[in-house]
Amino acid sequence: MARNKLTVTQINASTKTLLGDGDGLYLRRSKSGTRSWIFVYHWQGKRRELGLGSYNSGTAPVGLVAARKRADDVRAQLTDGIDPMAEKRKVAAIPTFGKAADDYIAGQKAGWSNSKHGWQWEQTLGDAYCSSIRNKSVAEIGVDDIVGVLEPIWLEKAETATRLRMRLEKVLDFAKVKGWRSGDNPAVRSGNLIHLLPTRTRQVKHHAALAYADVPGVMAKLTDLDGVGAEALRFTILTASRSAEVFGARWDEFDFDKKVWIIPPERMKARQQHTVPLSDAAVAILKIRLEKKSCDFVFPGQDLKTPISNMTMGKSLKKVAAGVTVHGMRSAFRDWAGDMTNHPREIAEAALAHKVGNAVEQAYRRSDALEKRRALMVDWANFCTSPK
Repeated sequence: MARNKLTVTQINASTKTLLGDGDGLYLRRSKSGTRSWIFVYHWQGKRRELGLGSYNSGTAPVGLVAARKRADDVRAQLTDGIDPMAEKRKVAAIPTFGKAADDYIAGQKAGWSNSKHGWQWEQTLGDAYCSSIRNKSVAEIGVDDIVGVLEPIWLEKAETATRLRMRLEKVLDFAKVKGWRSGDNPAVRSGNLIHLLPTRTRQVKHHAALAYADVPGVMAKLTDLDGVGAEALRFTILTASRSAEVFGARWDEFDFDKKVWIIPPERMKARQQHTVPLSDAAVAILKIRLEKKSCDFVFPGQDLKTPISNMTMGKSLKKVAAGVTVHGMRSAFRDWAGDMTNHPREIAEAALAHKVGNAVEQAYRRSDALEKRRALMVDWANFCTSPK
C-alpha cells in the first residue's frame, strides 16, 4: 500500500474528518477541530485503532514526520508478531525512574537499622541529583543518563557520588526484577562507567581519631556548648557507640532502673540486639534530655519529629576538635582501653559491639559480660570527665 501521501500544506488546508497517509496511518479531525494520529490495523481478525498522538494540541504535538516514524515502529511490531496495542499498554505500566526509586525505598525502609538511611536515599535519588532522569521511563535509563547524573559530582563529591552510583544500581536491578527493564545495568561500575567517568586518585581514608589523652579536654569543651548536637556527641563518646545508634535512640530503649540502653537488632550493624551499660555521666545527659523531651527520639532534630543527623554531631565536634571524626572517637576509646587499663581485650571489643571469638566465647560474653562491660564504661566515663 502506498505511503506518505500527505503534505503539511494539505493537512493544514483540509477540513475532512479523516485523512489517510497510507498503509494504516490516518489523521482524524474531531468536531472541535482537534486532530489526532491513529494507526488502523487488524489483529486476530479484529480491527483496531492505535492512537499515536495529537497533531495540533497537547503538551507534545506530533508532526507529520514524527507520526510516520511512529507508524513505522508499529509496522515493525506487527512484522515481529507483536500486538502494538498490548505493547503500548505494557509500556504505559512501566513507571518512571523516580517512581521506581520511590517504590524501592518504600520496600526497603523497614529493614534499614538507621532511621536516617531512608531520608538519605530519598535525598540522593530525588531532584537534588537525579532531576534529569526522575521523569524518564525506568526502562529507558541508559549509560548516558547515569554518566549525566554522576559526572558533575564524581570528583568534587566523591563519597556522595559513589553512594549514589550504588543506589542507582540497586534501583535499576530492582526494576529488572519487576520486569520493567531488560539488559545490562548501566550503573554497574565495572561496566561502561569505568571508561566514561574520570579516574580518581586512590586514597585510603581512615576515620580520623582523637588521641585518647585529649578526650577529657574535648569533653570539657563540649560541656560548655549548648545544643542537642553537643549533648548527643558527649553521650556518643561516653557509650563508645556508633553515631547512627545514638541519633536514632528512642526513649523506650532505656531502662533507667537497670541503667542500660537496649538497642534493638534492626538498628545494629550486626543485626543483633546490643545492651549498653550506662555510667552515671551518661545517665546524667539522658536526664537533661528528658527535661526537654518533645518526641520519641532522645536527640531530635529541629522539626522535633525526626532525629538529628550525623552532620549535627560533626559540627559540634569541629568546634572543639577540628580534623577529627565522630566515628574516630570509638578508636580513641579502644586505644585507651588497651593502653591504660587491665580490662580484657574481649570486653573492650564487646563494648564496641564487635564480634570476637567463636560461638562458645560469644555465648559466654552474652551471659556474663554486661557487668564487666559496665566496669569498663564507668572507668571510661571517669577518664573522660577527669579535670584537664
